[in-house]
Amino acid sequence: MSTTEKHHFQAEIQQLLDIVIHSIYTDREIFVRELISNAADACEKLRFLQSSGQAVYQPEIKSGITVKTDDKAGTVTITDTGVGMTHADLVENLGTIAHSGTKAFLKQLAENQKPDARLIGQFGVGFYSAFMVASKVTVLSRSHTPEEQGWRWTSENAGGYEIEPAADLPRGTQIILQLKDDAKDFTQEDTLKRVVQRYSSFIQFPIELNGTHLNTIQAIWGRSKNEITDAEYNSFYQYVAHDHEDPLLRLHFTADAPLAIQALLFVPQKNWENLGMGRMETGVNLYCKKVLIQDHAKNLFPDWLRFLRGVVDSEDLPLNISRETMQDSALLKKLNTVLTGRFLKFLDETAGKDAAAYEKFYAEYSRCLKEGVATDFTHREALGKLLRYESSATEKGKLTSLAEYVKRMPADQKEIFYLQAPNRETAESSPYYEVFQSRGYEVLFLYDGWDEFVMEHLHQFEEKPLRAAEKAELDITPPAAKEGELSDSEAEALAKWLKEKLANQVGAVRVSKRLVNSPAVVVESDRHLTSSMKRMLKTLQKDKADQLEDKLDLELNPRHPVIVRLNKIRQSDEPLAAKVAEQVHDNARVAAGLLDDPRLMLKRLNELLEQVLTAKG
Repeated sequence: MSTTEKHHFQAEIQQLLDIVIHSIYTDREIFVRELISNAADACEKLRFLQSSGQAVYQPEIKSGITVKTDDKAGTVTITDTGVGMTHADLVENLGTIAHSGTKAFLKQLAENQKPDARLIGQFGVGFYSAFMVASKVTVLSRSHTPEEQGWRWTSENAGGYEIEPAADLPRGTQIILQLKDDAKDFTQEDTLKRVVQRYSSFIQFPIELNGTHLNTIQAIWGRSKNEITDAEYNSFYQYVAHDHEDPLLRLHFTADAPLAIQALLFVPQKNWENLGMGRMETGVNLYCKKVLIQDHAKNLFPDWLRFLRGVVDSEDLPLNISRETMQDSALLKKLNTVLTGRFLKFLDETAGKDAAAYEKFYAEYSRCLKEGVATDFTHREALGKLLRYESSATEKGKLTSLAEYVKRMPADQKEIFYLQAPNRETAESSPYYEVFQSRGYEVLFLYDGWDEFVMEHLHQFEEKPLRAAEKAELDITPPAAKEGELSDSEAEALAKWLKEKLANQVGAVRVSKRLVNSPAVVVESDRHLTSSMKRMLKTLQKDKADQLEDKLDLELNPRHPVIVRLNKIRQSDEPLAAKVAEQVHDNARVAAGLLDDPRLMLKRLNELLEQVLTAKG
């Protein structure tokens, strides 16, 4: 008499199986992760039972997981020495899929019209991922309970299953997959090794593939920081980052809200984007109970932190049913905020405790922080604390923070001033800097072409507005009057004359209150746009360059010898004065970096030189 029991899946369960096999998972290789995860759970349950003093069958057998491939037979076999299953367990766990709520599951799927319903933790569907690649699945299992016997569970094409007794089985569960013709590549050892190491490298129980131990790297993020050596940290970093160097910085921490998480984050020594290697890909992997959920996890950190490498692990992630992504987008956003805020706090602490290490970090990754200021309102204030610039109050090459700048501000200074320039020498000789030097106000020198956009987005720091030097409404400390400088009426008359002669080239012409050593300066009439910002916009929008060519205002220094002399010669030689006026204007545009085509200026300059030399000859 046959002892084989034949069972048919119910109609709704068959429907669910079809969804599992064809819709839930994005990649067929996920079956390896799911089956090994189930095996690890079985081993963990046995460990718990043994630690609580419960008697188990074959206690001398250590917990572990083995994977074997047979390309001739076309099979993959996954075995664990965990708790195993009884007859009732096989029927309940493998035969009825979510036996307590299948109809409700299917109803929710129908209502949502998608398979990623918020049901993970309620339905154990991972085992059925095996049917994505297998035409036949055989399960041999022997429970840990000493008085139980072994059983064989078999299903072909997910149409139903059979159960029969199986003698002489060791404790645990063995799953034999007879692979479909289009899945035979999983019998290749290299293929299985890659998949196991991708998803299950940090399972706490040993995993062997055809006799080779695979998971040799420990999940050190779950250990106390005091127990981990620098060598272990560095080795782990090199493994997860595929880097031969040690990391520049590392952060190992736990957090309780919005989820209980463990995180181990690293900053590489080099920013490969600076070396022209293209845009980096997010390098932090998301784990749940040491099982990979998503490598290069998007949205776990903002894009401007894409240089980070490492892991984030949580035992209670609200994953979708396929365990490939988090199902709660609002919670993911909160998690992003918590993780990002903690890393920024770490950078701020590093800057205070180890200035040299932070300077190395800033030299490599300042562009990423600036990108964050321009794109991430949530963390803008924290990012502002991390910015560093040269300053008129510091030595060349020495950087200062905005916080340090604020501490040095005199009581009468209400704004933080900055000046965009290609280098320090240009900044210090800029006509826009003269008024600050006269007043004794500190100015930040910005050398990166994007810095002004960063300042515009940061807008203020510690409630102090950030102001571009050329937009500052400051007057110089009036110098003592000198003989020969223009009177107010003479200066106003000259400004009016220049406006007439340069009508098509300038906006307003006025007497300047900001100049000390320069004869003239051009300023934007648009208070929200500086000359350096205009240069960048013209570079980025070459097809719209003409639209950005609005007229600049011209300011005159009535004390400068060139302006004084110009006022005199316009009375006696107006054509020459007009030519000098154009040269003064172009010189001011050169100082502002706004003269795109110098050919006309050079031609005029040569003519002026010829006239001067002829007069002297």
